[in-house]
Amino acid sequence: MEAALEEDTWDVIIVGAGPVGLLIANYLGGQGLRVVVLERMRELIDYPRGVGMDDECLRSFQAVGLAEAVLPHTTPLHWLRFVTGKGRTLAALEPGTDEFGWSRRNGFIQPLVDRVLFDGLARYPGVSVRFGHEVEEVHQDKDGVVITTQADGARHRLSARYAVGCDGGRSTVRKALGIPFEGKTEPNRWIVVDLNNDPLATPHAWVYCKPSRPYVSIALPHGVRRFEFMLFDKEAEGDTVPEPILRSMLAEAGCDPDRVDIIRARVYTHSGRLATRFRDRRVLLAGDAAHIMPVWQGQGYNSGIRDATNLSWKLALVLKGIAGDSLLDSYEDERRAHANAMIGLSVMAGKALSITHPAVAALRDAFFLMLNIIPPVKRYIVGMRFKPMPRYRHGALVYPNGVDMNSPVGTLFIQPRVAPAPAAEPVLLDEVLGDSFAILCWGIDPSYWMSEQTRTLWKKLNARLISVWPATQLGYQLAREGPGVQPVADVSGRLKAWFDRHGRGVVFLRPDRFIAALCGPQQIDAATQALRAALKLDEGGRP
Repeated sequence: MEAALEEDTWDVIIVGAGPVGLLIANYLGGQGLRVVVLERMRELIDYPRGVGMDDECLRSFQAVGLAEAVLPHTTPLHWLRFVTGKGRTLAALEPGTDEFGWSRRNGFIQPLVDRVLFDGLARYPGVSVRFGHEVEEVHQDKDGVVITTQADGARHRLSARYAVGCDGGRSTVRKALGIPFEGKTEPNRWIVVDLNNDPLATPHAWVYCKPSRPYVSIALPHGVRRFEFMLFDKEAEGDTVPEPILRSMLAEAGCDPDRVDIIRARVYTHSGRLATRFRDRRVLLAGDAAHIMPVWQGQGYNSGIRDATNLSWKLALVLKGIAGDSLLDSYEDERRAHANAMIGLSVMAGKALSITHPAVAALRDAFFLMLNIIPPVKRYIVGMRFKPMPRYRHGALVYPNGVDMNSPVGTLFIQPRVAPAPAAEPVLLDEVLGDSFAILCWGIDPSYWMSEQTRTLWKKLNARLISVWPATQLGYQLAREGPGVQPVADVSGRLKAWFDRHGRGVVFLRPDRFIAALCGPQQIDAATQALRAALKLDEGGRP
């Protein structure tokens, strides 16, 4: 007779203790929810995987109070250069912007950052991580999800209102749901070689577009160097490369192969794949379980973090009974198109930069070298303006007169520094905004324009009301501002310029810092009611 299954009940089951699952658990734990993270491995992965972190990602870590702990394992202003076989620069990605509060490109050590995310869960008694749990079955009905696992010879049954599959490109959860993973895997194979005690000791990252053998050289924090070499037919025996071939590749990259400290060497392929849907009733997919992409733009890791940031606050609202279940449909509406755009960019870049035919490579080099002499094009490339920024047209947001591509609604709001008091040290804007919704206004008290119904709704959402003033006026405003409104000084002038450029003085910010609505003071009530509908608040119990 089969032994009875051990049963547990949670608000959310997260499958996969990678960065995406850990970030979701940190956010939901901070909201007081009960979360269990199931990981099939016995411990966190301890070797480098992702190596590029962008400013949006750091802002997400900031939102759960972990950015400062992550920073020691990053290299800010981490530039990427693509060069010809003769050393001429085809393209240089050297963005100096900090519009979202952080360096746009950062090298990092993923195992150390994953550890920060894992250790952060200790703050929340309602969060548990269980290693060595292999998912066997996923069942769901209109009330919740039941996941059965195998761990140390025993079977466990866990139930929750929702589940999130963050279990990688070979996702067991996605397969259990029967969701197709469309796309293809490139025929070329590559080997990743990570070294301790960097034998080159140069900063930044380089892509060497050599027809004889394209390869990548990346300086990482703490003296780690990553190489990625294209492999040709029959060079790899299974998942390993014969030592003579590996030695010759390291020598070509400028290393003495007799004096290298190898962390790991692993053969892999580049794939671009996208799940046909990110949600199946009460189960959602995020990160590599929902999409995978080639490494060329360093956006696989960051795209997964965007998923976590977009999904977490919506799950929290639904689980707390504030919003209706249909709010979760906006997760796929908002994230899938952008993930697809990043896959397309990464695949295109990979095809262009891994050319091995000498004549075709020469044509490519001539084309990019010509672009470099056109100043606007060069600025476009250097500033990474080609990167598809998330831009949501449909979902949890409000366009008063239909989708308007000239409106900032659906885009990520800037994060300059502000001063909360005349003599206070300026802080990044999100430190004032908190971890929920916010209404940010230029030069007014927003509460003056709110009906009692509007005040009640924003209080239910735990929103913060922030008024922005020139630094010269802050002391005066602190003395006269009404209760519940936080005045701050625009010490850099960036917020003043932003409101001037967009011609409206009130912006509604979501917990993920995307702009939900933009209006004038006298339209606050109307915009609030429109947002109520977009957030499905009436379905979750009218505030």
